[in-house]
Amino acid sequence: MWQFLKWILLSHLLVFTLSSQAMADKLSDAKLLDAKRAYFTGDFEKTDKIIRHMVKQGNAAAQNILGVMYFNGQGVEQDLQEAARLYLLSATQGNAVAQNNLGLLYEDGQGVIQDYQKAAKWYQLAAEQGHAFAQNNLGLLYKRGKGVEQDYQEAGKLYRLAAEQGNANAQYNLGLQHSRGQGVSQDYYQAAKWYRLSAEQGNVFAQNNLGLLNSNGQGVMQNYQEAVRWYRLAAEQGYALAQNNLSIMYWRGKGVTLDYDEAARWFKLASGQGNADAQYNLGVLYRLGQGVTQNHQEAARLYRLAATHGKVIAQNNLGLLYEDGQGVIQDYQEAAKWYQLAAEQGYAFSQNNLGLLYRRGTGVEQDYQEAEKLYRLAAEQHNANAEYNLGLLYRHGQGVKQDFSEAAKWYRLSAEQGYALAQNNLGLLHANGQGVVQNYQEAAKWHQMAAEKGNSLAQYNLGLMFFDGKGVTQNHEEAARLYRLAAEQGLPSAQYALGWMYANGKGVEQDHVRAHMRFSLAANKGNNNAKKWRVSISKKMTPEQITQARNLTTECEERSYKNCD
Repeated sequence: MWQFLKWILLSHLLVFTLSSQAMADKLSDAKLLDAKRAYFTGDFEKTDKIIRHMVKQGNAAAQNILGVMYFNGQGVEQDLQEAARLYLLSATQGNAVAQNNLGLLYEDGQGVIQDYQKAAKWYQLAAEQGHAFAQNNLGLLYKRGKGVEQDYQEAGKLYRLAAEQGNANAQYNLGLQHSRGQGVSQDYYQAAKWYRLSAEQGNVFAQNNLGLLNSNGQGVMQNYQEAVRWYRLAAEQGYALAQNNLSIMYWRGKGVTLDYDEAARWFKLASGQGNADAQYNLGVLYRLGQGVTQNHQEAARLYRLAATHGKVIAQNNLGLLYEDGQGVIQDYQEAAKWYQLAAEQGYAFSQNNLGLLYRRGTGVEQDYQEAEKLYRLAAEQHNANAEYNLGLLYRHGQGVKQDFSEAAKWYRLSAEQGYALAQNNLGLLHANGQGVVQNYQEAAKWHQMAAEKGNSLAQYNLGLMFFDGKGVTQNHEEAARLYRLAAEQGLPSAQYALGWMYANGKGVEQDHVRAHMRFSLAANKGNNNAKKWRVSISKKMTPEQITQARNLTTECEERSYKNCD
């Protein structure tokens, strides 16, 4: 971004060089005025003829103009060393514009050996004459600590001097300092003020950042429509960050009508410029089929582009595609590679996902201790999945010494974030008195929370508690209802339990046909108790009833266990 900003500065500088009142005073004679007219009409040959003699006479303004022409290759063959020589001649005579131009060459090492200290020296000389571009450029050096000792306060002071002269880039930089609290107190109101002044002059960086403040309600009243307006102004100038931000507004329907097609259009424009955020976001649209035809291969390609730029969420999601074999050939080693890259950057989801691979030994050699290490890194960032998985290791003594109290601790942290699997397992520990004092009511509470989220294990376990009247008032009808919810998700133990209820007329009307069907559904998934009960119940049924039960079993399986009774 700095390179882009700086050369925007230089393009503005050329206008300043030839059109400011200060230079107009120095170009008072007719020849220099003729040179100015020729330059602006693109007649560089005429400009060259006019100013060559003046350069030999030591005219500082002419030396600077010819230096600009050599820098840009206008009317002459581009020659950065000659540009530097001419700038130096002009700068040593005190020409502030040439001093700034020479500073730019030293900063970038163009036509001269790169030297930040010399860049700072020439910027300083021009800045002391009130040259706004030099004040801004010197401020940037102080901000980055290049050629001078890093000093945010000095940077802020210089930005302000230039900003008060209306320099759009300095106004943006001053706004940025207020936004980040660098060298000044963090003040979003002041940031918005300076961004606005810069944005109104067309500065794309300020337009984008002012959009962010409006979107977040920082320093201004939250206003998504205003955010969209500023994003659009910058996006239409081709600024990729703003194009990405505008896309997000269309994607979420904030400040504009939700429009996936328009979101995809702007993401494509930003992605084409190599913006990693846009590449990732467009990949998500292709994965979900929003605004584009669903295409997992294209999603993988875009994730890879963003991932190679170091975007951690893209690295993680590319790992997921390799793990699941979506859009790419399933490859656990490749999944582990991408998870590892994101995990090393501290991304909690990837740390957890890589931990899962180590626990299962897929794509990597099975290593419970490495899994524990990765889970812990993610858990310490309050990742609910990792907290649950760490609890599992402690419960089973994998990679760590078995410790039900420690398992309960991690389950609870995850459960309190609403993670259903942890809520169910915490309920089991309370029911069994493992790592905690046995408490059926507490067990029922956690099972209830998970059951309401649709967790089939919790629905089944809560059904058991209602059947036995442990922690809740005994209620066979409620037990049957909960078993049915779990059975509809295909849980074999719930199918078996519901079959038993039908066989014995507990909580439901006794029905041998439905009992046989439920026992068959469970038996087909390997439940041995269900196989025994099916044999037993068959002895009480007619051949016609058994045929009916078998037909119901097939139909139920075809309906994915839904609406089977």
